[in-house]
Amino acid sequence: MLLLIQYTLIFSSVLALVALGGCFSERSGVINLGLEGIMVIGALGGALIMRYCTGILPPFVMILAVLLGAGLLGMAYSALLGVASIRFRADQTLVGTAMNMLGVAAATVLVKALNTAHNPDDVSSTVQYVEAKKAFLVHIGSFELNWFMLIALVALIAASIVLYRTRFGLRLMACGEHPQAADSVGINVYKMRWAGVLISGVLGGLGGICYILAGVSEWKFENGVAGFGFLALAVMIFGQWKPWRIGLAALLFGLFRALSNVYFGFPFLTALNIPGSVYNMMPYIISLLVLAFTSKKSRAPKAEGIPYDKGQR
Repeated sequence: MLLLIQYTLIFSSVLALVALGGCFSERSGVINLGLEGIMVIGALGGALIMRYCTGILPPFVMILAVLLGAGLLGMAYSALLGVASIRFRADQTLVGTAMNMLGVAAATVLVKALNTAHNPDDVSSTVQYVEAKKAFLVHIGSFELNWFMLIALVALIAASIVLYRTRFGLRLMACGEHPQAADSVGINVYKMRWAGVLISGVLGGLGGICYILAGVSEWKFENGVAGFGFLALAVMIFGQWKPWRIGLAALLFGLFRALSNVYFGFPFLTALNIPGSVYNMMPYIISLLVLAFTSKKSRAPKAEGIPYDKGQR
């Protein structure tokens, strides 16, 4: 049971971080379907820092460096969405889809190049971070606390305060609901949308490095992040674009994802003789069912996905 709680919390942390990123972007009026690619690129930045800085940086500095690297690289990659959808008013769905494919391909090519440069016989896309991973773990009895669990909780609290208690957050949401009205009272819609997209990049990048640290000590980047970016979008929609609801939805989806790792520890589940692949599919099946039954009640920001034209009224 303790292992189930541990895995539920870490997978929920991944989903909460990435879903919050999508929330900030869509609250500003930009649909970010590129979260999957942003996760991969953010994970790449953090993994490379762990690979090359192990033994050089002390543990606390290592944690900060990994967070900074993942967040900044995720933000830089999300700028592609900003340029295409805000500057050139491209179709946001197509741009996000392209970013997902490009992210995995670029990360795979880069890691293979680095591995080959270090060892000509190594043509894998794998980055190892066995020792560096230990800096993120704290053992409390038999429970393994990952610092990302606390980071996700802080992010949920901060997002709730920023969106509903600050001028910036209220302006951001206004740009996602009625950008023309926001512009009429002096709010720079373009800047607000850029802010939403870049914040989503930072959170998506953090979610990516959190994902690859969840269970293993190395990651093969050609595997991507197993659809967690799209699962986070389902969490965001189920959470109605509200931080605390997103947190609760992340716990629900994280629980079903955790079952695929620990179902063998429950005799009544193993007695059912259900293949492990079924448990791996459960989060995605649940997401389809949840969205099918709740989509009619979903209230997305009214102007999301609609390119803003300052001259239009």
